[in-house]
Amino acid sequence: MLIHTNAWARAGLIGNPSDGYFGKTIAFTVRNYRAHVVIYESPRIQIVGGFRDRMDFGSCAEFLDDVHRNGYYGGVRLIKAAIKRFSDWCRVHGLPFDRNFTIEYDTNIPVRVGMAGSSAIITATMRALMRFFGVAIPVPLLPGVILSVEMEELGIGAGLQDRVIQVYEGVVFMDFDKAKMERQGHGDYEPMDARQLPPLYVAFHDNLAEGTEITHNDLRSRFNRGDRNVVDAMLQWAAYAEEAHELITAGQGSRIGPLMNEAFDLRARLIRISPGNRELIDRGRNLGAYTQFCGSGGAIVGCYDGDPERLSRLQESYAAMGATLLVPKIDACAENGGVTPPHDCS
Repeated sequence: MLIHTNAWARAGLIGNPSDGYFGKTIAFTVRNYRAHVVIYESPRIQIVGGFRDRMDFGSCAEFLDDVHRNGYYGGVRLIKAAIKRFSDWCRVHGLPFDRNFTIEYDTNIPVRVGMAGSSAIITATMRALMRFFGVAIPVPLLPGVILSVEMEELGIGAGLQDRVIQVYEGVVFMDFDKAKMERQGHGDYEPMDARQLPPLYVAFHDNLAEGTEITHNDLRSRFNRGDRNVVDAMLQWAAYAEEAHELITAGQGSRIGPLMNEAFDLRARLIRISPGNRELIDRGRNLGAYTQFCGSGGAIVGCYDGDPERLSRLQESYAAMGATLLVPKIDACAENGGVTPPHDCS
């Protein structure tokens, strides 16, 4: 029997990157893009690489273009690390990990532009393994297991936000209060009504890709050194998320735009923003939208007044710089409310 699972791209709306520092964030799934995994029983354990793991090229130019777009690592290392972590969970909880399987994946999530493509591959892999072995990792704990694949197995700096939204789906307000995390082993995760959000768009440019570890590792080292600017910024980003949460739940989602601008401007005071990423931000603002990063760079989320003509002008402006604008499909998977894995909604 073939088991199919998916995990969607995501965009951080506000509060990021405080999720790795006991802060608060709001994020939503972008169901325009997905990572897809297939698993089935086989005589040996086999991992089949996707297009981004290719080892065969028709020319030097084709090889160099692949390296430029995808870097030096595809999805196989993520899947191997996820299998290892899943086996650890089974061992600790006395569950059998004793069947051979073949696992295949593909993904169309834009690479390294802050839309959580790596964690989507891991999330879809975890869902596939849980279904294959009949294992149910508690939903609130699953994001932490997924995060440990990158942080502990692969040494990639990251936070919980991406894994929470890809597990819960839809729109989620996340509170990573330190006391709660230590007491529960996870934060408080509150699904929100996507209909209360203002009109949103996501814009990204493949050539602005930058590994999330570049931003996260620098912030982590500065935070650990007690850099007052970074420590205060984490508190402020969390406060922006809290205020946005209050506005959205009160039916005033159209008022969160200025908070998004302030959140990005705070980031720009702490971290060097490349000219191309700055252009993604400014093109939106110049046409009346509010903008901030979806993640670490390469993609931005914009909030506007819902005017179709404004959206058309935004699309034309981003196209002029070679960027893609999309209106995100946000709703959680209807099959399970977006919360209870395993699932296979497409």
